[in-house]
Amino acid sequence: MTTPIGNNVLNAINGGGATMTKRQSDELRENFLTLLTTQLQNQDPLNPMENHEMTSQLAQISTVSGVEQLNETLQGITAQMEAGKALQASGLIGQGVMVPGDRVLLEQDEQGKAHTTPFGIELARPADNVTATITSASGQVVRRVELGALRAGVESFAWDGVTDSGETAMPGSYRVAFQASDDAGNSVNVKSLHYAMVNAVTPSDRNGEIRLDLGAIHGQVALNDIRQIL
Repeated sequence: MTTPIGNNVLNAINGGGATMTKRQSDELRENFLTLLTTQLQNQDPLNPMENHEMTSQLAQISTVSGVEQLNETLQGITAQMEAGKALQASGLIGQGVMVPGDRVLLEQDEQGKAHTTPFGIELARPADNVTATITSASGQVVRRVELGALRAGVESFAWDGVTDSGETAMPGSYRVAFQASDDAGNSVNVKSLHYAMVNAVTPSDRNGEIRLDLGAIHGQVALNDIRQIL
């Protein structure tokens, strides 16, 4: 009786397919086919290998080939997806975006008119009462704005640079914070957003994540951090 090719050989092929190099996998598969051919040539004519045994072993080696081809196809699809993300990200260069943060910048032109960067809010669910509080670098409240009821999602706003006392605030960096609640007085989860300009795109890192360079002040963020494009 002819003994089927050992499970250790088959296990090496099946278990090693994901970690072996293509050359090693090809060599092991060739050795398998050589063993199978030799076994068929030298089997006992009175007690040949059962058809199901040969079919089973051929199916296993075929499965390895199929898995390798599938892995190559998936790698190609992944590369195409990453290229698509990079192309999408490159289209944001020079665009203003809203990302998580609480910074508001104020500048004055030659005529003394204030110009501020937008700020925004991201609500987990609708809120009936929303208040935005803008504070100076020292923590002093300079403006409090009642925004009223807001729906869930992202909203952006602009500050005119005027304080609660009616004066124009000094140029510099300010912070914005939100308080949100429903009609029953229950707090609503809220996230502050601030404005930044996309300067450059950094290729995918080891985690496959594309990074956007927002300059020295805001640093880098992931593409998924973009909440709104202005």
